[in-house]
Amino acid sequence: MSLLADYNLPFAIAFGLMVLALVLQVIGIGDFDFGGDVELDLDLEAPDFNADAVEAPSAGFGGALLTLLGLGRVPLMVWLMVFLLLFTVVGMGIQVFATDLTGNPLYPWLAALFSGGATLPLTAMLVRPLGGLLPQDETSAVGLGSLVGRRGTVTTGKAERGSPARTKVRDRHGHAHYVMLEPHEDASTIHEGDEVLLVRREGSVFFGVPLAERKLAPVS
Repeated sequence: MSLLADYNLPFAIAFGLMVLALVLQVIGIGDFDFGGDVELDLDLEAPDFNADAVEAPSAGFGGALLTLLGLGRVPLMVWLMVFLLLFTVVGMGIQVFATDLTGNPLYPWLAALFSGGATLPLTAMLVRPLGGLLPQDETSAVGLGSLVGRRGTVTTGKAERGSPARTKVRDRHGHAHYVMLEPHEDASTIHEGDEVLLVRREGSVFFGVPLAERKLAPVS
């Protein structure tokens, strides 16, 4: 039975997506971090901020469902690749069984429906032990204040006093955050692509100095 047969179209698509995701992960296109890029705009220093509400969200039906499916045990991209691979294998197995039983394969999208229903629990079963083999961070919850003193790169725009630019900075766990940054010196201008050191923060805006300006060693 060929994966490229018409009745295997959903599974051919799934397999192609799995291969594409794998290639992107290997070559690093898209900057796929384990925890993903996080755009953090919480003011953890506000007097009415409740840290428990962020670090320990209520576990409702949605949270229970995600846990049941194994999401959170491994990075999302890993979960997705496992799902797509199993979806392809199970789907082709269903078509082989249907052909042996009736002489004809099922309609493609009916087979995809059956395969999807079987693949979800199989994926959850597989990623649970897999999650124990992957490196885990202690926590990914960080405050904005902890980004002060870290190095970043201006990704979009030109930073001038009163005109902040979007800047990417990694926290102590290696997770990427995007913040708005202005130059620390009034007369300074920081261009797109420049590396900076975040030296202070006012609200949601950070202030930084270009690494070249302070003769600092580049990030290794």
